[in-house]
Amino acid sequence: MTAGKKDSKGFGKVAVLMGGHSAEREVSLMSGSGVLKALQSKGVDAHAFDPAERDLSELKREGFQRCFIALHGRFGEDGTVQGALELLGIPYTGSGVMASSISIDKVMTKRVWLAEGLPTPRYTLLRRGAYDRQQVIAIPDDLGLPLIVKPAREGSSIGVAKVQGYSEMADAVDQAAALDTDVLCEQFISGDEVTCPVLGSGDSARALPVIRIVAPEGNYDYQNKYFTDDTQYLVPCGLPAGEEQAIQEIVVKAYRVLGCRGWGRVDVMIDAATRKPYLLEINTSPGMTGHSLVPMSARADGISYEDLCVQLLASASLDQEKGTATK
Repeated sequence: MTAGKKDSKGFGKVAVLMGGHSAEREVSLMSGSGVLKALQSKGVDAHAFDPAERDLSELKREGFQRCFIALHGRFGEDGTVQGALELLGIPYTGSGVMASSISIDKVMTKRVWLAEGLPTPRYTLLRRGAYDRQQVIAIPDDLGLPLIVKPAREGSSIGVAKVQGYSEMADAVDQAAALDTDVLCEQFISGDEVTCPVLGSGDSARALPVIRIVAPEGNYDYQNKYFTDDTQYLVPCGLPAGEEQAIQEIVVKAYRVLGCRGWGRVDVMIDAATRKPYLLEINTSPGMTGHSLVPMSARADGISYEDLCVQLLASASLDQEKGTATK
């Protein structure tokens, strides 16, 4: 779906929410700037709005009719801003309150996926202040080595560590616990790392092309995500016949069971030995920077960055319009 400048006038006054208070503020400002420029190029009356600098109540007072959420992480992707916009009655892009709050929490997401029979790596949850050194050191006995340690509610690989040996566990857990009260220790799946965006809602949700990520030494961290050109993103992904379609199907199911709408992106690891895909996490407000993956996948599907932004804006809605979250 595309919209010309004439159609774009119908959106009214649009706020692009960017910046915010989370650890991903810098990335959000890059995403929001790209979205703002794209919408304005399509004739949308779009304006930057930083919730860290202005009260959200100003949105109503200033007559904004839609919001494009380009915020990442907490206070933007976790249901809090979505709840405020519900109260203000201003339609917004992306998932609603419940889906956003579940999806930001990697452990809650895993619980839903496991309840629905979807594959995700095994894990142990640690709560800040409720574990001792012996418990931490023993985790590799259950999950194996290497393993991944990360905060339960951060994105952009912030606070994520790949632990190679027992001696590294304590530091990795301390690093994650400094960012979140919940620390996720997760089985490491060795194999291809892929990601797959989803557009739409409910039965109309569809997967875009899968992207295979080849990072330097397999280290897809914050620096390699946003500030270097050393990481390779392969679209077409080059996976064996049938694998891409199987991943797209499982990703759409993972998106639907969480009640997501509008758009999202699901990260997946494919076990090198068994070729079984494992769901890692979902992003309900994905990046829209020059290095971001949703625009890259959309482009491979014939959707320009500008048209993608307009399409997402056109999907802006409220939970209360539907009576319940989309499933």
